[in-house]
Amino acid sequence: MVPTTDKYNPHELEPKWQKYWDEIGLLEAKEGPGGTKKAYILVMFPYPSGDLHMGHLKNYTMGDALARFRTQQGYHVLHPFGWDAFGLPAENAALKFGVSPADWTFGNIQQSKESLGLMGIRYDWSREVTTCTPEYYRWNQWIFLKMYERGLVYRKKSLVNWDPVEQSVLANEQVIDGRGWRSGALVEKRELEQWYLKITDYAERLLTDLEKLPRWPEKVKAMQRAWIGKSQGAEFDFQVKGHEAKIRVFSTRPDTIFGATFMVLAPEHELVAQITTPQQKEAVEAYVSAAKMKSEVERQREDREKTGVFTGAYALNPANGKEIPVWIADYVLSGYGTGAIMAVPGQDERDWEFAEKFGLEIIRTVQPPEGWQGKAYTEDGPAINSDFLDGLYMEEAKKKVIAWMEEKGIGEGKVNYRLRDWLISRQRYWGTPIPMIHCERCGIVPVPYEQLPVELPTLRDVDDIRPKGKSPLAAHPEFYECECPKCGGKARRDTDTMDTFFDSSWYFLRYTDAQNPNQPFDPAKANFWMPVDQYIGGIEHAILHLLYSRFFTKFLHDLGLVEAEEPFEGLFTQGMVMGWTNVGQVELREGRIHFLDDARRSKLELPQGLTVEEAEKGGAELRQEGGQTYFWKPAVMSKSLGNGVMVGPFVKEQGADIARVTILFAAPPENEMVWTEEGVQGSWRFLNRVFRRVSEDRAELERVSEGLEPAALSGADRALYQKLHRTLKKVGEDIENLRFNTAVAALMELLNALYDYRKERAVSPVYRTAIRYYLQMLAPFAPHLAEELWHWLDQGRSVFQARWPEVDTAALVADSFELVVQVSGKVRGKATVPAEASEEEVKRIAREIENVKAWLEGKQVVKEIYVPGKLLNIVVKG
Repeated sequence: MVPTTDKYNPHELEPKWQKYWDEIGLLEAKEGPGGTKKAYILVMFPYPSGDLHMGHLKNYTMGDALARFRTQQGYHVLHPFGWDAFGLPAENAALKFGVSPADWTFGNIQQSKESLGLMGIRYDWSREVTTCTPEYYRWNQWIFLKMYERGLVYRKKSLVNWDPVEQSVLANEQVIDGRGWRSGALVEKRELEQWYLKITDYAERLLTDLEKLPRWPEKVKAMQRAWIGKSQGAEFDFQVKGHEAKIRVFSTRPDTIFGATFMVLAPEHELVAQITTPQQKEAVEAYVSAAKMKSEVERQREDREKTGVFTGAYALNPANGKEIPVWIADYVLSGYGTGAIMAVPGQDERDWEFAEKFGLEIIRTVQPPEGWQGKAYTEDGPAINSDFLDGLYMEEAKKKVIAWMEEKGIGEGKVNYRLRDWLISRQRYWGTPIPMIHCERCGIVPVPYEQLPVELPTLRDVDDIRPKGKSPLAAHPEFYECECPKCGGKARRDTDTMDTFFDSSWYFLRYTDAQNPNQPFDPAKANFWMPVDQYIGGIEHAILHLLYSRFFTKFLHDLGLVEAEEPFEGLFTQGMVMGWTNVGQVELREGRIHFLDDARRSKLELPQGLTVEEAEKGGAELRQEGGQTYFWKPAVMSKSLGNGVMVGPFVKEQGADIARVTILFAAPPENEMVWTEEGVQGSWRFLNRVFRRVSEDRAELERVSEGLEPAALSGADRALYQKLHRTLKKVGEDIENLRFNTAVAALMELLNALYDYRKERAVSPVYRTAIRYYLQMLAPFAPHLAEELWHWLDQGRSVFQARWPEVDTAALVADSFELVVQVSGKVRGKATVPAEASEEEVKRIAREIENVKAWLEGKQVVKEIYVPGKLLNIVVKG
């Protein structure tokens, strides 16, 4: 193609090459035969919330750079995109602006696609997935029914997490520090009948298979291990005196049973009302009511004073027959274990505090070490006061007591998990309808597969979709009135919708066959692409999305639909993009900062009364504007803070490649980066220098051929050739490992070498080769500029259709190295030494350095320490 400019003009060249890539179908994914190299590159799909800012674009740019690189390497690449379009964010935004969720969602999708296009990010849009379309959520319902057939779906009445702002229930994983994950509201407890998925059936596989993921961050795996929370112990019964009822407990320390001096039930435990005596009834009921108003996090705080009420009932310790009182206390939760504990205050700190407060007996069952001054002793030691266990250490005592329990028929060894089944019912409009029918005659009946999808009705009146404490669909008989598929009688559709995380738990599989109308995906196509080779997204999804996706993949594997048991082979969690934020006007009083704008201060969790030193240490700046002092601080880019650099305006002003290089070069990709004007200008200067270097040499580059004999190169030509291949090796390895910032730094160094070469020499074959390789290495980062300059070299095809150059390993071997010479540990000189020089030759060269000679004069050499290829330390005396 004939260039239309002799000056770097991103506004002219970028649209041209974006159109060209579309015409040639760049990154259009195609399956290949067995043995084909494939690369499935995926970024977590977003909620379509409108125009995108550079904070959103960080992981998309990283994914695009990697996908382009894999294309250059000759891989079959799948780089798809879609929209997590159902759920609370879209519905709440629609309510706020008085529009329907559908109009809001599809309008935002269009705007976001335009921003992605402006950045030169290329996806295979033929595989686009939008979760709010019937073509997608039909298969949500299909998977739900398959789970129901396999016994993994059930409905039960229980206490659930209720978000008073969202007016909907939340799964346990969606409650963060006692608050709703989206609204931030304190979560309440309500008793409702809801749909659950038995993720607990997969707990052990979800735990052990983490070992199959060496390319996952250890932090994410640790978070999942903790959430699954495997513990081994025993489950056994305590008979309630005077009742047929038995209280079942799970304990990881059954060896301490002889020290159980009281029991504690969760206030919500089903036996509380049954065993409470008339004398204690009023106090117990008042305590139960108060406990329901507290969050689980508040109830389990270690620093909180223990509270509780005696039920009036007694249980019999099965180990010794002693009567022990049964209490209720809110530090015991109904959703964990059995909702009851045997309290062993001698070996548990919480139980000790409780016993001490209420005057309950304390018996030690483990001998503390000599000199122990503490209260509850929680470590290992010989058993005491424990009859047939006395003298045994913990592991041996546990085995013996479990065998005894099983022989007596009062309990058995058991593995327990912290993980709870996933509550998926939501009392909101904008979600996948649950495909179940309630019939008075037949009970609960699944919707037949041939009737899928159960479509969400179109509701455009905002009042119709406003949450009212129950599903808005319950107010629409045209939706819920139906015939029972079993008996043909009148029936009622389930009016709850599915948790949005159901949608996102398998979307990566739909990408492999996105247009399939007959099944969720063709297993053959899924097996070609899966697992995802590199997944990029935020660590905030470590428990919710990533755990649920692993569960779904294992289930679909068990159905025989996909060979992979893990969805994501490699996971990378990128750091956030920060923007400078004006927190507001402040006053300095006695060296301390006082904020006048409390809203932004609170949002950023900044305390009043910071010292200037503390503020600066946290990265903040105090700036003077119009005679007033303002507090500026980098914060995660967001619309609410007004610190987002919006993609559209920036690209139209500065160019996409400038944005891409700024994002990729500013910091290691796993770290936070602060978007600055200095960073933008640095990227601009770098790309201008690339353009200028090739532009100035263009005429000569067209005349010179690239015929090279590497072995015949010498002097500056050989030095440039070696520098080129070292850079090629580093850039390739850095992109492989997502170290984009150091790859760009290496390209900047090579550019300096190209400029230095041209100061003294004409364009040569080795220089032309260096320019060609340079553009291939630049292409993943600044694809528009690289494509433009590549075509100047008359290559005749896209830079991404040319194979990534091979590294000449012989060129990596240095001809010489820089020797650092120390005298008694202090650097006294440096010298360039031939790589093949012997140790004796190195020592001779070192001693001839004038400064080294001076420091050795008149001194006795004690020893010489040589680090090959790096350093010589001559130790002297005198």
